[in-house]
Amino acid sequence: MKNEATQPKNPQISSAKVVRGSGSHVAEQGSVYRSGVSAESVGSTMLWLGTISLPAGRRTRAHRHEGHETALLMTAGQEIEIWSGSELEQCELVHAGDYLFIPAGVPHVAVNRSTENAEFLGARNDPAANESVVLMPELDNIVP
Repeated sequence: MKNEATQPKNPQISSAKVVRGSGSHVAEQGSVYRSGVSAESVGSTMLWLGTISLPAGRRTRAHRHEGHETALLMTAGQEIEIWSGSELEQCELVHAGDYLFIPAGVPHVAVNRSTENAEFLGARNDPAANESVVLMPELDNIVP
């Protein structure tokens, strides 16, 4: 049985595209994004692929992504904490080589307490370079 995407395809894209590295931007939640494949770069309708950095000693603001799932591969860095759950009650440690899945709608905070930047390869099913983010300031003070 074929696994076919349920969202519409972009009829204006008729060949493979090579995307050269582009500039980065700081997302609303505080991590640094560098888009590769996106709606803006290639006309993607279902996928974003790029790199995400969390600088040494930094953390994201509490947030969730209502409409998309996120998959990450930590490619460099020592260790980060991912706090998640409705009250950020669960903490998982992520190391280089680990994969991380964040379901749509799940509140989370990433914390890099180390002296090295944490680097990730990321993919999500929201093709926009600037993803949809819902900040949750009421949860920001929960994570130590």
